Amino acid sequence: MGSLTNNMRKFFIITNEHKDRDLVVTQEIQDYIISQGGECDYFVSREANWHVEGVRRPGAIEEDVECILVLGGDGTLVRAARDLAELNIPMIGVNLGTLGYLCELDRSTVLQAIDRMMEDAYDVESRMLLEGCEIRNENFATVTHALNDIVIHRMGSLQLINIEVSVNGEYLTTYGADGIIISTPTGSTGYSMSAGGPIVDPKADLIVITPINSHDISSKSIVVGSDANITIELVQRRAERDELAEVSFDGDRIIHMRVGDKILVRKAEMSTRILKLNRVSFLQILRKKMQH
Repeated sequence: MGSLTNNMRKFFIITNEHKDRDLVVTQEIQDYIISQGGECDYFVSREANWHVEGVRRPGAIEEDVECILVLGGDGTLVRAARDLAELNIPMIGVNLGTLGYLCELDRSTVLQAIDRMMEDAYDVESRMLLEGCEIRNENFATVTHALNDIVIHRMGSLQLINIEVSVNGEYLTTYGADGIIISTPTGSTGYSMSAGGPIVDPKADLIVITPINSHDISSKSIVVGSDANITIELVQRRAERDELAEVSFDGDRIIHMRVGDKILVRKAEMSTRILKLNRVSFLQILRKKMQH
């Protein structure tokens, strides 16, 4: 449980501007942490400032921060966890919206949770990340990370696209579909589940490949080991070779693919650390969600 050194004292808050418009909750948490002898800065997450001048700027989050509190919902936590994984700082989500799978706390439980964190009464779970890399002329382009999923989806016309999947250099299958989802266990309860993919315990070590609206009635999700190198190529379906697809990472960071373009997806070397306070299991959360 927790660290064996000094009790947790230095926090950082990332707030979704749409979920805490007047920063009422942010201010309440910051004031409480300071009143208990801790330190706490905060950053307001806006779409416009996240990538450019904001929290990812070197030094915006000091190296000795011990916990990042993410206020908003699962989406805000996914973005923060993905983009700040290299800092290796545990995160915990404070849900200010609808019930999710990732955010453990809400406004009514967060102050009590801070007490427990300051007593080092917590666990930390490691969650795998995916990395996706464009392959252009056999060269690797920019690497982009995802905590939930990497999605390749058709663009423009309502035509299906042909997506060829290879694993570790060996041809696996070609989907004629609207697209394909490459999901982590954490992301299995998101878009992948909506497309008919399996629900996976987030601590599992595997990758799920799920077609979106496949034309082949027998198409199923395929589960591969976390050591798999998955190559996806947009292959010709029409004589015009004018098919286009877009690739999104956790719902944003979009890149485009033309016929012949490939993307390599694999487990990232770094992972995300999610701080856990209660003993509620994934199955308990799942049961609660399934009763809705």
